Order: sequence, then structure tokens, then C-alpha cells
Amino acid sequence: MIARSRAKVVEKSAEVILKLVPEVSGTTRATHKFFAKFLSVITALGFLVLLSVNILLAEDAFTLSNLKTEAKAVADEREAISREMDLLSSPAALASAASGLGMKASDTPVFLNLESNVSDARTLESGTVKRG
Repeated sequence: MIARSRAKVVEKSAEVILKLVPEVSGTTRATHKFFAKFLSVITALGFLVLLSVNILLAEDAFTLSNLKTEAKAVADEREAISREMDLLSSPAALASAASGLGMKASDTPVFLNLESNVSDARTLESGTVKRG
């Protein structure tokens, strides 16, 4: 009798434990096809993400190339303007522009020493400019 009651207790506890685990039949069992499909989908998504990242990087490379070309063109234009300014501000060009405006070169130039004191006799002498 004790053996029988013990067998019933073991049988009932096994039933309770097995109720916690879902019953698996042949139709609900995971197959290799499902796993293969799952891996294929994950792989395809990975390739799509990789492709989109590659496309974005290539687009940025084209943008960078265009900006470098534009920067070179601006530097060339700046250099051309600098050369033109040097030509226009040369002494010969300034003399030509001054004579075109009717200015004449001085035969007796006057030099003022603005850094000296008022007592400098060569610069100012009793309100007149000393030449020489």
C-alpha cells in the first residue's frame, strides 16, 4: 500500500511538472526550414544595411570631391585678383594713372620729417618748409 501511494504521488507530481512544459507535437516542432528562412532574412537585412551605408559613404565622397574642386577654383581666382592688384598698384601704373588725371611730377620734391621734434631746423624754419 505504501508503494502504491508512493507511485501515485510520483505520477501526480510528474503530471504537474509536465503541465508546466508545453506539449510538443510533430506539427508544432521547429524545422530546419524555419531556421534557414530566419538566417536568410537576417542575412538579407544585414546586406541591405551594408549597402545603404556604402551608398551614403560614396555620396559623401562625391560631395567632398566637388568641394575640393570649388576650393581650388576660389584659390585660383584669389590669386588672379592679387596679381591684378599688384599690377594696378605698381609705381609705373600709378604714375600713368596720375598723368591721365592731369597730375605732373614735381621737379623739386619736399620731404617732411614727421618723427622729429619741432626744434628740428631742417624740417620747419619759422613756418616755412625747408627744401633739400
